[in-house]
Amino acid sequence: MNKQERFFALKISSIMATRMFGLFMIFPVFSVYATQYENTTPYLIGLAIGIYGLTQALLQIPFGYLSDQIGRKPMLIVGLIIFFIGSVVAANATDIIGVVVGRALQGGGAISAVLMAFLADFVSPDQRAKANAFVGMQIGMAFMLSLLIGPLITVNLGISGLFWVIAGLSIVALGIVFTLPYVKPQAQYTLSISNIKQVLNTNLLRLDFSVFTLHLILTCAFIVMPILLVENNIVATDLKDNWTMYLPVMLVSFVGMLPMIILAEKYHKHKTMILTAISIMIMSQILFYQTPLTYTTFFILLTLFFIAFNAMEAMLPSLISKTATTDKRGLAMGMYSTSQFLGAFIGGVFGGWIYNTYGLNSVFLFTTLMAIIWWGIMLTMQQQKPTGE
Repeated sequence: MNKQERFFALKISSIMATRMFGLFMIFPVFSVYATQYENTTPYLIGLAIGIYGLTQALLQIPFGYLSDQIGRKPMLIVGLIIFFIGSVVAANATDIIGVVVGRALQGGGAISAVLMAFLADFVSPDQRAKANAFVGMQIGMAFMLSLLIGPLITVNLGISGLFWVIAGLSIVALGIVFTLPYVKPQAQYTLSISNIKQVLNTNLLRLDFSVFTLHLILTCAFIVMPILLVENNIVATDLKDNWTMYLPVMLVSFVGMLPMIILAEKYHKHKTMILTAISIMIMSQILFYQTPLTYTTFFILLTLFFIAFNAMEAMLPSLISKTATTDKRGLAMGMYSTSQFLGAFIGGVFGGWIYNTYGLNSVFLFTTLMAIIWWGIMLTMQQQKPTGE
């Protein structure tokens, strides 16, 4: 990428990472600290963690479509204002239902598709894979940092203070948005059945299902993992020592995913690397289910999980940008992001229900089954050339 493309990719990834960082920071703490709210149940814990995915899923396509019609920048501003309002609602909640409402509003700022389309607008086609991989890695890093910083903020400021920090992050992201250029898109089209069908071809649907399942498994995992850390005495009850687990995992998993990204992007081994990543994910979920957990075993299994997760987060957006046509890119990114956040919602709802009904460890049986189905679907994937240019 040239200097201008690198700088633009940095801005887009900073907005995306700041917002996702805010959404993810409750993952490592909420299932432990949620007991301080009135009317808390395991099901409502899962709903509070995952509900943002439902509103994200419902609004990604409208946001992506409107960004194709009136411009990316106005939709980014609207989305971040909605996200800020949701964070304030959650920060002031005393009942867990209030947190559910706040998280739903956070999800109403459905700008992921808009950001991905904006990036594709300003980066040349031959550099787009690198730019998307860069953004994907930034999101992965934001998620991993959220595992470290979320517990530290919560220990010192409480869960309400955590939501106030998230509200502040949305203002930071909004400030970055104001530095972006406004460009009215050239393509104008109606949101018709025929246009929607163009982003429902089998190649795109496989990628949509991939991100759906990836985030379903992620949300399920973080209903369970914070509680396992405490129940197995791996970290202190107040989670202030989470960094002793998550920091090494962050570093090792980041290094571990790099060979997969290189093989996928440089040597065009996307299918092989995707199947490899899913296989690693399946292995981690099976072993979480049946292995006695100590610091060492938890560290190894969590590292395997994040090698697979981070690799997929980097590879999938790159493949979407290559497959979607230029004039429907916002719509295609909307479908992709809808799938991603719908997966987070379904993971929260089903993970909470399975935890409530069958016990904590049974959640891993569900995630294993979903990963096996995912592997079978991606086995039919074919290497494809870009059709967008």
